[in-house]
Amino acid sequence: MGLCPLVSTTWRDERLLITHSPFALPGPSGTVVGLLTQDTGVMNPLTILQDSFYFFRTHLLAIVQLCLPLLLLQSLAEQLVDHHVAENVRGAFDILVGLLFYPLYTAALILYLDSRSNGEQPSLKMLLGMGVRLWPRFALLAAISSLAILLGMALWLLPGLWLMARLAFAEYLLVLRGLSPLAAIKQSFELTRGPFWRVLGCVLAVLVPLWLIDYASVAVFPDDDSLPLSIALDTLNGLVQLMTTVVLFRLFMLVTDPTLREPRT
Repeated sequence: MGLCPLVSTTWRDERLLITHSPFALPGPSGTVVGLLTQDTGVMNPLTILQDSFYFFRTHLLAIVQLCLPLLLLQSLAEQLVDHHVAENVRGAFDILVGLLFYPLYTAALILYLDSRSNGEQPSLKMLLGMGVRLWPRFALLAAISSLAILLGMALWLLPGLWLMARLAFAEYLLVLRGLSPLAAIKQSFELTRGPFWRVLGCVLAVLVPLWLIDYASVAVFPDDDSLPLSIALDTLNGLVQLMTTVVLFRLFMLVTDPTLREPRT
């Protein structure tokens, strides 16, 4: 199954817009509308967050169709672990469940973001199939990154946050550039050296509210509530947290392609 580019009577003009924006959307008349602002402040975290939220909201249905089934299965598996696995080994099983599902829907979402940026409209089945093929390398990368961040958090909060920002682009480099896990980590460190504070600011601007929402949901609906409700809440939290992937993709494209930061004339 191949990728299907957007069809338009003014394809050349629209393609020019697409190449200048990491997010491109078909407008009401069929024309492609780039989301990149025309001023030199496109690297401003607030602009990145605004554009990413707009993209997430506009493509929410496709993102739900792509990721929701796997998020639901992940939430179900996590609940089964919580209810049927001994507490002393529960953490290890939770990590294994995450490594099973997270690489699948995250790789598929990254591929979707990239294809839509290029004016293509791939089938969800094809994206999931590509995610399955990427799973071994992606799972290894996720395991290494998660272990490093957890160790950083255990030593002190700041090393964990520093690693979170420096590893932010590793997944995109593995999926979109075909790098190995170790090469993706090394390249991510290189790419985030300059815009470190911008990357960290974008990550925290998305994650902190999501962490607060997750904490509030646990406080309002404790663990002894019904299993279906717990699964629904976990799935909803996971779906909202996909916003982080969209934000970092936006930032990744701006960092790796300097032409995207130039104002259009």
